[in-house]
Amino acid sequence: MGMEAADPIMLSALQHYSYCPRQYALIHIEQAFAENVHTMRGNAVHERVDDPGFSENAGARIERALPLYCDRLGLVGKADIVEFLPDGTPYPVEYKHGPKRQKHHDDLQLVAQAMCLEEMAGKPVPCGAIYHHSSRRRREVQLTDVLRRQVEETVETIRAMFVSGKLPPAVNDARCKECSLKELCQPKAMTSITKLHEMRNAHPLPHVASIQRQRPFSV
Repeated sequence: MGMEAADPIMLSALQHYSYCPRQYALIHIEQAFAENVHTMRGNAVHERVDDPGFSENAGARIERALPLYCDRLGLVGKADIVEFLPDGTPYPVEYKHGPKRQKHHDDLQLVAQAMCLEEMAGKPVPCGAIYHHSSRRRREVQLTDVLRRQVEETVETIRAMFVSGKLPPAVNDARCKECSLKELCQPKAMTSITKLHEMRNAHPLPHVASIQRQRPFSV
């Protein structure tokens, strides 16, 4: 099932695509999803920020589960936390369940949130943070022009995949270990089938008629 080019793209789709294009397609095109220990931990972490509301701390207004949109890129979603600094500058904070370490797909999702906030608030968002729940620490991310271009390129690629409705091939690498869709995706089996097709294309079997012509005549 495809999607029209004008339909909005979920912010989470950028994180899924950046992690694995096949994972993205299974979730957002095939509408397939499954839980594992990693997704359940992530859900538990998000419980504290999934209820909309606000508070104030040291002059900053803190919004939880804030709806986001960007008409220019056609993005919709929500931010776990947005801290509005005293001058009104938004500072998005995305919650993740693992230890403090850089993950490009998480950073890309944060940058996309910032680009939504820039359009909504009319103020530049130079940086944000990933809050790593396991280590109870923030990792600040500078929202560079390079990351912003990658968001725009990823949006274009996702939109094209929506329209095509095609499922990317499985990869069967280290990313599959923690993926909740491993049983649905079957990366090991699918890559084996792909390799078999590649071998057959590289070394095609002779045609039956060709084999018959090569047989010696016998009476």
